[in-house]
Amino acid sequence: MKTDVLIVGCGCAGLYCALHLDKEKKVTIITKSDLESSDSFLAQGGMCMLKDDSDYEAYFEDTMKAGHYENDRDSVEIMIRSSARVVEELVKYGVEFQREVDGSFAFTREGAHSDKRILFHEDITGKEITRKLLAQAQNRENITLMEYTEMKDILCKDNVCYGAIARFADGTIQTIYADYTVLATGGIGGLYQHSTNFRHLTGDGAAVAAKHGIELKDMDYIQIHPTTLYSDKEEDRSFLISESVRGEGAKLYGKDGKRFVNELLPRDCLTEAIYRQMEKDGTEYVWEDLRVIPKEKLFHHFPNIVAHCQEMGYDVTRECIPVVPAQHYFMGGIRVDHQGRTSMERLYAAGETACNGVHGKNRLASNSLLESLVFAGRAAEDIMGTYQEVKEKIPDIGMPLYEYADSGALAEEYKEIVWSEIRKARKERDV
Repeated sequence: MKTDVLIVGCGCAGLYCALHLDKEKKVTIITKSDLESSDSFLAQGGMCMLKDDSDYEAYFEDTMKAGHYENDRDSVEIMIRSSARVVEELVKYGVEFQREVDGSFAFTREGAHSDKRILFHEDITGKEITRKLLAQAQNRENITLMEYTEMKDILCKDNVCYGAIARFADGTIQTIYADYTVLATGGIGGLYQHSTNFRHLTGDGAAVAAKHGIELKDMDYIQIHPTTLYSDKEEDRSFLISESVRGEGAKLYGKDGKRFVNELLPRDCLTEAIYRQMEKDGTEYVWEDLRVIPKEKLFHHFPNIVAHCQEMGYDVTRECIPVVPAQHYFMGGIRVDHQGRTSMERLYAAGETACNGVHGKNRLASNSLLESLVFAGRAAEDIMGTYQEVKEKIPDIGMPLYEYADSGALAEEYKEIVWSEIRKARKERDV
């Protein structure tokens, strides 16, 4: 196969990148599972937006503080300053955010935010954004989407990427040649027993990068979400109880029914407090109380959380629910610059796969969707801006036959590569 731009992954980063490439370019998007099984569809809480300049300093400080001031300051500024433009584009794509009676955006607040600056659509904001992006991509004649097509490796020579090797839905393995390749393969939750992520997201992008000596960054910075619904059953993934629930007033209790923490602490700090309380109580969970939220707001803002809890046997209007921390987000990944470029020519990375330093050591709530969209768009712009120059600088190597022996052990090998990089990063930090 030959395409102009190959994008591996069809979450919001991959789709947004594709939509910002010229319509004259042939774009191929491959995804390991079906088109809707990306973590972007699972994001509940919302997406941050700079309402006006008066909130810039506070928003910047909140992001830096949550990231323990290890953030790349330029990345943070780019993300915040680009937010209004991204929201404007999303609305043009048909995304519906909650509105006030006068038609203005309604904003909510989440943990570690000093003000309300988060746009939302009920408690399925990620699904609302990503399905509208997907619909736009499906209507573009230049974009081809391929389900159940798994990247096995990248094609590269002399630190230049020429595409990828993929296993197609029919089981065949083929090479996909591309002028540019974008890795948007999502997070690493599939490596963990308890995670809010889809199980098939196992850090393939980072594994392939490590295999070929592409620079990685902050591989040990892994965020645990403080509140997922506790279950003693083996689940495909942990069901997330959104940060917005606590932003709207939900409380956390120990087994004695008493509050033990400020519920709006940054996620890592709150997670530590919950673990301490669980150890003190000798329990596998703490309790979250949604009854303090007015019933009308509870059902209007969080209908899916209410419904899922009901399915699991909990009436959130009458009782507390058991919650426990679970792996949630990967702040590290493939090192990229502010245009999404990796250390390999013609290879870009975006979304949770990439690390541009915007989140630092810990991601601020509801910055993930925004960061993915902002820098995926910048990657697309950089590709188009340098297309001819790079093509002339690095001529095609032709289309040689690549021998590739697939084995069932490869997936496990890639998982071990990711774990090895995580352990190495921890050792280097002496933690």
